[in-house]
Amino acid sequence: MGETETGTGSEMASESARGGKSGAANQVTYSRVLLKLSGEALAGERGFGIEPEVVDRLTDEIKAIAAMGVSLGLVIGGGNIVRGAMASRKGMDRVQADYMGMLSTVINALAVQDLLERKGVETRVMTAIRMDEIAEPYIRRRAMRHMEKGRVVLFAAGTGNPYFSTDTAAVLRAIEMESEVVIKATKVQGVFTADPTKDPDAEFLPTVSFQEVMTRELAVMDAAAVSLCKENGLPIIVLDLANQGAVVSAIRGERVGTLVSGD
Repeated sequence: MGETETGTGSEMASESARGGKSGAANQVTYSRVLLKLSGEALAGERGFGIEPEVVDRLTDEIKAIAAMGVSLGLVIGGGNIVRGAMASRKGMDRVQADYMGMLSTVINALAVQDLLERKGVETRVMTAIRMDEIAEPYIRRRAMRHMEKGRVVLFAAGTGNPYFSTDTAAVLRAIEMESEVVIKATKVQGVFTADPTKDPDAEFLPTVSFQEVMTRELAVMDAAAVSLCKENGLPIIVLDLANQGAVVSAIRGERVGTLVSGD
């Protein structure tokens, strides 16, 4: 993963952020954001491991967000390496499999941190499972202080407990960090009435309520994560990570992907 000074994957986003924090910050709708990325997104077309070009493009966009003066937290899944629930369905002990999945999220966080630091973005990786040689332990007040100083904080190892998804971890960290929105970047345009890869008649939903998500069992996040968002009035934006500049546009309040809220 080589260093790039100009945005190879999100040049438009980087261009809009070159003015620095002054002036650009007052253009954002959300000033504190939790960005949730699926681990599979880092694998690109290969479907496994970490694709350098994908991470390069992703870190360009994260750099652009940081330059806008936005306080940013990041949670990355581990499905490109080990997905605990899937491993358990194949016969592995569920608790053991989930811990392996948590360690996968740490690997992904370290990979993204490395390239962000190469691009001049100050970061901290904080883990829910202590591994002091490579990352800080998660402490809420310390994490908030990092974000106040303009550092991008990568929250790794999920919640530190088995049976909880990284979606739930992302929402929990968003609430603890007093984030204004959770942006879930996936491989699809947003929320559909059915799986668009399997059902050609699946309808795209530009807006949807928390209640409808739970009632219709729409594929947004797991039920625990959606319930936490509903209880705390925390909106979710689901968008396509491959859409260059989409996250920056969403932070500015532009209509991108699907907005899930209490309305």
